[in-house]
Order: sequence, then C-alpha cells, then structure tokens
Amino acid sequence: MLSHLSLGVSDLQRSIAFYDEVLAPLGVERVWTHDRAAGYGYAGGPDRLALFHRPEAVGYLAAGPGFHVAFFAPDEMAVHDFHAAAVASGGQDAGRPGPRPQYGDDYYAAYVIDPDGHKLEVKVRTRQGQPGRAVEDTLEDEELEDTEPPEPGAGTEEDAPRG
Repeated sequence: MLSHLSLGVSDLQRSIAFYDEVLAPLGVERVWTHDRAAGYGYAGGPDRLALFHRPEAVGYLAAGPGFHVAFFAPDEMAVHDFHAAAVASGGQDAGRPGPRPQYGDDYYAAYVIDPDGHKLEVKVRTRQGQPGRAVEDTLEDEELEDTEPPEPGAGTEEDAPRG
C-alpha cells in the first residue's frame, strides 16, 4: 500500500552513517544520495525510505507516540544485528530483541530510537516453518538470557494493542 516513507533528520551525515549500519543486516542499502537527502532500498530498486535534512526542525522531527517505522528482517539474527548496530551507532534501545507473543507466537522483534527520536522496529516471523536462521542456532545460552522482552502489560508501547 505504501510507496515510500520520508523522515526529517537534523544531521544528514550522522543519519546516513546510522542508517547505513542498521539497514545493512536487512539487505537494505543506500540507493541514492544528494546534498540534502538520501534514499534507502534494495539494490537496483527504488528507495523505500528517504531521509531529508531539516536542521530548522530540531526537536520536532519525530512523530508522536504511537508512530514507528517497522522493517522486515530475513531472520532472527538480523533482528539482533540491527539492534546491536543501532545502539552502537548512536541509537537508543527501546525494546531488546526477543519474542513478542502478544503479536503472535511467531513474532520476533526489537525496537530502537534513532538519533533524531524516530522509533524503529525490526521484525521477523520465523517460528511457523518459514526459512531463516534462528537465534538459538548461533548464540550461546547466556547471550539469550539477556534478550527477554518486557512482560506484556509492563507499560511499554510495544505491549499496547495494535489497531
């Protein structure tokens, strides 16, 4: 239904560095760059996410509560890689990688806030026979202990019903 989404950013070079890192695990790359904007999509395709430099709007760039941008991940490891890249690149954790049973038995996601306050989700559904590397195949048990999502009803936005 959507063709693309555009976000305003206060520092284009910082945002390009952030999105280059976080989108790489999802197979998404920068498909164009201009002096005041950049676009991301799959190689050889159109942009699906565009960033536009809006320094005059600092403090007013991110949409309010309830809005977030959700990206598809190819597998659970990509969810972890996206989250780790986001936190390492100046983003804030807003929901560690893990199952989100409130959205379905096969829903696996993570949430971050980008440097301009935009909330991002990355998700995959792999538990019902769909292909994809499971986190359990590649991480040690002690690493998985740190990936528990908040309990449903703990007051986090991702626990709220969708609709």
